[in-house]
Amino acid sequence: MSLQACAEIVERGDPDRFFAVMAAPLAARARLFPLYAFNLEVARAPWVSKGPMIGEMRLQWWRDVVVEPAPRAHEVAGPFHALIEEAGLPRDVIDRLIEARIHDVYGEPFADAVALDRYLDDTAGGLMWLAAKACGGTDEPAARALGWAMGLANYLRAVPELEARGRQPLPDGRAEAVEALAKDGLQRLAMAKGRVPVPAALAAWQARGLLRQVAVDPRVVANGAMGLSEFSRRGGLLWAAFTGRL
Repeated sequence: MSLQACAEIVERGDPDRFFAVMAAPLAARARLFPLYAFNLEVARAPWVSKGPMIGEMRLQWWRDVVVEPAPRAHEVAGPFHALIEEAGLPRDVIDRLIEARIHDVYGEPFADAVALDRYLDDTAGGLMWLAAKACGGTDEPAARALGWAMGLANYLRAVPELEARGRQPLPDGRAEAVEALAKDGLQRLAMAKGRVPVPAALAAWQARGLLRQVAVDPRVVANGAMGLSEFSRRGGLLWAAFTGRL
């Protein structure tokens, strides 16, 4: 049940978030790595399970971890349970984050834009709020706005892969609808600017550049052409870490 194990899980499964945590102060890393390792375990549970029932069982296991009074002897569950207690993380937010992943278990299309909005808020928005609170933040609306925008950028990047798996990821895949989503994300980024603790906000360092790409040419989503150059990625993270600006 070590911080090192959590860091290694994040490094393997979410390298961009790993680099963002490594750019944060040591004290913040000790809180962010267990949180992000937990998020990875939950996010990938629907995809590594053989059948929906097993996927739901995996998610229920994590829901039980959150409410149990004592930590489990697990490399992620143990440190994460300790973080919940130490940082006073809201258990209802964690539970909604886990519950939202049931959508990924069954892979049904989102009923409408409202359903997609709720999914992004409960997953990426909730995760950013947990990260912000773990780092001393108090502005939940700003954290959720930042997380939603980051979640949207990552989700749009995943659209080609989701479609290849037989999913229908967007309730409206028309270019004008995708462009409107990107512009909504950019507005939320502007609203959250400077209001989220930097160690937590660093994870969103690529969101603005990615969403601008989509706002200019929404076809990059379907074409799988979203992405920043290596120079922009590394330079953007360094700039955000040193200045606190995303």
